[in-house]
Amino acid sequence: MSVVQAASSLQLCRIMRPDDANIVGNVHGGTILKMIEEAGCIVGTRHCNTQDGDRCMAALVRVEKTEFLFPVFIGEVAHVTAEITYTSTHSLEVQVQVMSENILTGVKKLANKAALWYVPCSLKNVDKIMDVPPIKYASADQEELGRKRYGAQKMERQETKARIEDVVPPPPNPEDPPKGQHTVGFSQSSLIHLVGPSDCTIHNYVHGGVTMKLMDEVAGIVAARHCRTNIVTASVEAINFHRKIIKGCVVTVTGRLTFASNKSMEIEVFVDASSLMEAGKEKYRAVSAFFTYISLDKANKALPVPPLKIDGEEEKRRFEEGNARYLQSKAKRLAEKERQE
Repeated sequence: MSVVQAASSLQLCRIMRPDDANIVGNVHGGTILKMIEEAGCIVGTRHCNTQDGDRCMAALVRVEKTEFLFPVFIGEVAHVTAEITYTSTHSLEVQVQVMSENILTGVKKLANKAALWYVPCSLKNVDKIMDVPPIKYASADQEELGRKRYGAQKMERQETKARIEDVVPPPPNPEDPPKGQHTVGFSQSSLIHLVGPSDCTIHNYVHGGVTMKLMDEVAGIVAARHCRTNIVTASVEAINFHRKIIKGCVVTVTGRLTFASNKSMEIEVFVDASSLMEAGKEKYRAVSAFFTYISLDKANKALPVPPLKIDGEEEKRRFEEGNARYLQSKAKRLAEKERQE
């Protein structure tokens, strides 16, 4: 992977290889998320170490909604550009774009874009949050917009953390649901992973990109079980990192359908962690997010999504909340389209 660096920006590029692919041959959404996080971590860590004092490393605390605009294919080059766009006293916002390039034709497309928030943790004491050096803004309006984004994400992180709930163990999956009876329990899936050295930063805590890749894999299994078709990641709502995951922990990544429209599925994904070596340590919620998937035919055209059968008050509540997020996202897309026209 090649790197081009500047004071508060970074460019990475890498050719996509077969081991980056999902089962249908496109680049795995989790691979893209991992590259996005790596670029953000590098530019954030570099920026925070331009000041005197303890050396530190940028730790991911939140990913805003990530748009998967176009698929990336094996053999294409992914160009990842990361730029610091706002700094507070103890955190920084990094905006990232991924361009895909067909090196045979020269055609480039904007494949993904995301905004990530990091805090710098001291290498001497990982619980010590360092100050963030300020950046220069092109205008007062740019700084004010960044301040508003900072306030909004801080409030949403606190609200999400306050409503963390336990995950019900997934029920056994029947071999095939009755026609028209695609339930939450049928597609709910879990993945268990032991955190090893290759998953971790130099702090011995899990890379945010590793966690996001596992989450995307589980969400993909849920979507595929529900549709039994080719499925792809369309977007990821805010990913909130509530607590750190240390080397040697066992993580359980669980995904469940919360909402389905005619053309898309919303999947809630939780990451719970527990220590394998320390007795008496309780399992805790580490990360949570919502993934949106769509179903495609062999020609990569959208297929209808089977309706989701709802059972009980909790599933009904989650479905209604998912519907509200769906309508809000749809309104934002229409407003964006009107502005561009």
